[in-house]
Amino acid sequence: MGFLSPPFNHDVIGQPGSHFTRLLYFHCSRTYNKIWADAQEELSCLLTEELPDEPLRPEKDRVVFFQRLAMLYVRYIQIFRQLEKAYNQVVHPQKRRVIRVILDGIIGRVLELKNEMVEKEFSEYHYMDDVLHDLKLTPAELQIPIPSFFISERSKELQERKMMLANIFKMVEVIENPNLVLPRDLNQEEAIKIIQVVERARQGRLRAKWYEEKKNMEKMYKAKDQGEDGVESAVICIQKMWRGYTERKKTKLARDEELIFLGMVMDPKYQVPRPAEVTAQTGETFTRIKQEAHEEDFQRSRVAVTNQLRDVEGPDMSETMKDQIRQWFIECRDVTGSFPDYPDEEDGGSAIIFAEKTPQQLVEEIAAKEEEESNNMPKGKEQKKAKKDKGKDEQEEEEAGLKLFPSAFLSDLKVGHKIFVDVWQNHCEDTNFMQKHDVELVKEERRKVIEAEIRFKVDEQMRQELTNLKLLVDKDKSGKAKGSVKKKKASKSAKRKKKEKDLTADRTLESLCQELVEQGLLKQANNVRLQDYQGDYSYLGTTLRQNDIEPMPSLSDVQQVLALYAILPLGSQVLHEKAPLIKAILLAGPGGVGKRMLVHAVCQETGATLFDLSPLNIAGKYPGKSGLNMMLHIVFKVARLMQPSVIWIGEAEKMFYKKVPKEEKELDPKRLKKDFPKYLKLIKGEDCILVIGATKDPLSADIKSLCKMYSKIILIPRPDYGSRYILWKELIKKHEGEVTKALDLSSLAKISDGYTPGHMVQVIQSILTKRRILHQAKRPLTAAEFVVPLAKINPVFQEEEEVLKV
Repeated sequence: MGFLSPPFNHDVIGQPGSHFTRLLYFHCSRTYNKIWADAQEELSCLLTEELPDEPLRPEKDRVVFFQRLAMLYVRYIQIFRQLEKAYNQVVHPQKRRVIRVILDGIIGRVLELKNEMVEKEFSEYHYMDDVLHDLKLTPAELQIPIPSFFISERSKELQERKMMLANIFKMVEVIENPNLVLPRDLNQEEAIKIIQVVERARQGRLRAKWYEEKKNMEKMYKAKDQGEDGVESAVICIQKMWRGYTERKKTKLARDEELIFLGMVMDPKYQVPRPAEVTAQTGETFTRIKQEAHEEDFQRSRVAVTNQLRDVEGPDMSETMKDQIRQWFIECRDVTGSFPDYPDEEDGGSAIIFAEKTPQQLVEEIAAKEEEESNNMPKGKEQKKAKKDKGKDEQEEEEAGLKLFPSAFLSDLKVGHKIFVDVWQNHCEDTNFMQKHDVELVKEERRKVIEAEIRFKVDEQMRQELTNLKLLVDKDKSGKAKGSVKKKKASKSAKRKKKEKDLTADRTLESLCQELVEQGLLKQANNVRLQDYQGDYSYLGTTLRQNDIEPMPSLSDVQQVLALYAILPLGSQVLHEKAPLIKAILLAGPGGVGKRMLVHAVCQETGATLFDLSPLNIAGKYPGKSGLNMMLHIVFKVARLMQPSVIWIGEAEKMFYKKVPKEEKELDPKRLKKDFPKYLKLIKGEDCILVIGATKDPLSADIKSLCKMYSKIILIPRPDYGSRYILWKELIKKHEGEVTKALDLSSLAKISDGYTPGHMVQVIQSILTKRRILHQAKRPLTAAEFVVPLAKINPVFQEEEEVLKV
């Protein structure tokens, strides 16, 4: 393809400069251009399927329709993964812009398809084992990648926000604990006790050391007193140990070779990163630096080109437009006998004139629009009735079969793909080894912007000129035209809505943040990522559903659903505005499954600000109704100013208690029940705010009110066997433990059925003390060590989980 970089041009490479750098750019651009081209080819096939010349007939079979949705969903995810990889590594600024537009469209389409699958299957979790098998993909290729540009493209803004909040947290900490740095004064008795404890410990260590030396000396004397029989027995013992060791080593090598041959174990030489992989990893940082440098160069070029075009071509553009508009005035008067009405700015102004239409067609279109506006005004009731009748007819048509919902992203994808085909597919880059911007494309882009600026000024001048002509020739018609304009303005002003009162208009953002930090409502998110929430894929989901058994979701499924519902919409303003809007999510599951960790992971992946409005956290703060309104006003105001934002509500069931327990009546856990949903309704598409609640006992709440507030309810179950195996292995490593063959992880995963990740962390922390970590080389970890502390914890029984499932 012409889009791919050309073969080596040794004359160009031999010019002054870094030969290695040019070579590196050549190979990088060629590789990632190929990835982009492959993704566009697959996207072209999908667009042909989704936008056929003739609309598809409704599908009556729900299973067949879902299968089609699942196939589209998986294929779009594969394109998403390819484009995300290309976007991260391509350094050409103009290519990156096109890839980003297409990438946003792809992510949006994935979210739309997910929403459709939920509507059709009435479940948040879907199992696509058969689709993966048909496409010959692994479960890992179904994972939703978290785009790194969510953070990297807003790094400066996030860094400034982080510094501001860090300063506020430090200041609040000093105010709350002013004597934190000062040492505590001790009286004489306390000082003597500390000295006694330290001295007794020192004497105990010396005594233990003396006993150990004494034992070693006794062993040494006994060994010297042994005769020839003792030496012979010692030699035999050494021989036995050595022969046993060598045989075990041979057996282990033979077994490992057999497993490698059968493909059950990876060859150790492939486990070590190869030089090419190491070079690629180190090159990522270099690539980001070059991306920033090329972007700055591109922005400077845009400014310079814009000024040049405005000075050189601007006057000619203005004169040409005026001549064309005057010609249109004359033609319209020759055809209709009067001067036309000048198109409004809302309709495009003089841009309509330059469309490929005759003057008579333009006059007819303008007249038709005016008639429609005048006819629509008095017929409000008839319109509503007509809409209701249309809605009924549409429902009847939908009942006949299943159709895909209208998409807000397919048109963007079609435009992006057209740009790729027209501009980049056969774009010649014979000499652009450094992958810098194309000046000619910059001129073409900025010429349109300058033309729009000049057209706006020309429209004002020509509108006045047309008015003067009408005053001279058609005085009566000019009066009508003016009257119609006034009516339009009056109708617009009538539609204006009242703005909400700002209760804190005289306060700065920093002062509001400080107040929320002092009250404990604004918090710092823990440094955890979504990939830290580990679990295995559910391999039997499709098989169980085929047998009318609803499978429990795995932790991997939870991870994917949260990425789709929370991280992707919060990470991009375009996606949040156009994708299906999700305002609130409820995480339901037993204690210890990682609900709080998932909230912090969402904040870290998107750079979101975290607010805590849990019932127990707000108890006693901002008393009274006016105080509650002020609290919610400040929280939502700061959330909008520092978006994306996450509002966390722990123990969400307390907010909708059926009956408040006696011990919690003083805390007033239901104080947010009436006012919070009102503020939630005010969240719009342009507000990147997400409310995440968590509950482990939803049945204690009014289910109807709880479900009304949270549009998505995600069940987080106990980990299954595969997830428990992964969790034990990774958590032990995280706490500096060594996983050897002496540690039977399979048995440990089997006996820990019903225990949550929180329980596992608790057990591992009790076993892996500093002393135990130091003794691992002599005494490896075993599964038996974890059994006793595990048995002391009450597991989550299946009956409790089934209640949450219902």
